[in-house]
Amino acid sequence: MSKEKLKERQEKLQELTQTFCDEKLDDEYSALCEKLISKMGRKREVPFKRGKLDIWAAAVVHALGTINFLFDKSFEPHVTVSDINEYFGTSGSTVSQKSKRIRDMFRMSYFDSEFSVAGMTDANPLNDMVMVDGFIVPLDSLPEEYQQMVRQARAEGRDIEFRSEQ
Repeated sequence: MSKEKLKERQEKLQELTQTFCDEKLDDEYSALCEKLISKMGRKREVPFKRGKLDIWAAAVVHALGTINFLFDKSFEPHVTVSDINEYFGTSGSTVSQKSKRIRDMFRMSYFDSEFSVAGMTDANPLNDMVMVDGFIVPLDSLPEEYQQMVRQARAEGRDIEFRSEQ
């Protein structure tokens, strides 16, 4: 398949997810769909090179929804898997398989730093934890100066680990 044809498929896939997000979700999901599709398009073996784009669009939304609790009624926005399949005219089992393939491809999981909505990132229970000598401990159990060092490093996008002096 030519690069031009592949680019057309990618743009069409982004249009499909954009329309779904505009109607059923929000701008944050729309941006995440675009980011994920772009990343898929840069793979050596582009997954959406073959197959129906409606299925791939549903799978992208499903993959992001799975790690962001989109199917849980207590979260907003909320849609069901049936809503996604009905909208795109797809089969649940096929979409689930493609969704799993996408999540495996990018090692996506709950509280994923790259593909989580802001609410999930903020709610991550590990945000207030830090590694000390290989043990995970609450950040607030450290002296204030260390807590500030951790917060500064995280603000700069760096990881920090403490080792006790022996």
